[in-house]
Amino acid sequence: MKRAISKRAYDSSSRRQAAQATRQSILDAARRLFLEKGYAATTMPEIARAAGIAMDTVYAAVGKKPSLFRLLVEMAISGADRAVPAEQRDYVRAIRDEADAARKLQLYAGALRRIQSRLAPLFRVLQGAAPLDPELDALWQGISQRRARNMRLLAKDLAATGRLRSDLSVARAADIIWSMNSPEFYWLLVRQRGWSPTEFERWLGDAWIRLLLAP
Repeated sequence: MKRAISKRAYDSSSRRQAAQATRQSILDAARRLFLEKGYAATTMPEIARAAGIAMDTVYAAVGKKPSLFRLLVEMAISGADRAVPAEQRDYVRAIRDEADAARKLQLYAGALRRIQSRLAPLFRVLQGAAPLDPELDALWQGISQRRARNMRLLAKDLAATGRLRSDLSVARAADIIWSMNSPEFYWLLVRQRGWSPTEFERWLGDAWIRLLLAP
């Protein structure tokens, strides 16, 4: 009996690992093709062939093309193999636990550098595809609005430290952070102007401290 139970547990674990490997192959192939060819020119059969996976399995694992692209974006934001709510991300917890306002902004700049290295290339694809696809346009707008809400929480956190500049409202501080944490901003400086990601992180943290905090 114990051997039978052990075998069933082993078989179940092996199936889960195989399913995870299949899903990862699909995601890797999809990201590569979207970045190389763009959203519209990339087809699901092409993704299936690149991953070496049957079409039915692709749909079962990741859904249709808009759902697959959304998943890639959410993974890039979360740094995990699934979407993770902001309040559950390690860097958000670290920022909230940090007492010093300047250090909060430096922590966020570091997190943003890691996020945008994954996210900014996908957002370039999304930027081109959103006007042509209502689902992707909703994704674009939804992420922008979500960032705005999260930056208001960060601005409130900064204000609670007593270091936010007296001439800045929470709403204005949130808008400043929101405008500078966008994938487009990262792309301009790192991809177009040739800054290193580390240079971007250091500059961003310093700029936020200068713009937002009282001496």
